[in-house]
Amino acid sequence: MNKTQITLQNAGKRFNRDWIFRQLNYSFESGKSYAITGSNGSGKSTLLQCIAGSYSLNEGSIHWGHYNTENVYRAISICAPYLELIEEMTGEEFLQFHYQFKSIINQYSFRDMLAEVNLKSAGAKQIRYYSSGMKQRLKLAQAFFSDTSILLLDEPCTNLDKEGYEVYNHLIERYTAHRIVIVCSNEEAEINFCNERINLSDYK
Repeated sequence: MNKTQITLQNAGKRFNRDWIFRQLNYSFESGKSYAITGSNGSGKSTLLQCIAGSYSLNEGSIHWGHYNTENVYRAISICAPYLELIEEMTGEEFLQFHYQFKSIINQYSFRDMLAEVNLKSAGAKQIRYYSSGMKQRLKLAQAFFSDTSILLLDEPCTNLDKEGYEVYNHLIERYTAHRIVIVCSNEEAEINFCNERINLSDYK
């Protein structure tokens, strides 16, 4: 996988007249993990969406190496509470649908992926019948098993129990070595592996 770097230069984002963050200068590099912290409503998810290319900046710039705003989606996978699942599909059908748009790491089968997130026995079940924790583990599967150099995680352990946290830690340990990993969270259990931390309160 090619080395990737994301660079923010004097980056700022506002909604109406309210600045979410300003004068943010930062570089993210392959093989490192970063935590974005800050109080509820401080703009953690907004910054993540800017990094993903979903939101445009109001000032400054963002660069994704040899990618641009139009094609950076190819390098990014994301897991977030606000991303919807197609609940009429089964877990296996959802992964089949998702991986029409992304390459798969290690040529895993869909059953392999489901087994890795403890959903092997639920692959043929419609997602509407999944518990909230099962849905979250399915979201983790579609993010981690995409062959992408940038992994964005917004409160990745939402609705997870102890077993779910163990799944998350296993995925972090096994599938993030050469990626840029950015996690939005204030929960120490979600970010304790991160090399660096960015507190959005410093960029108001």
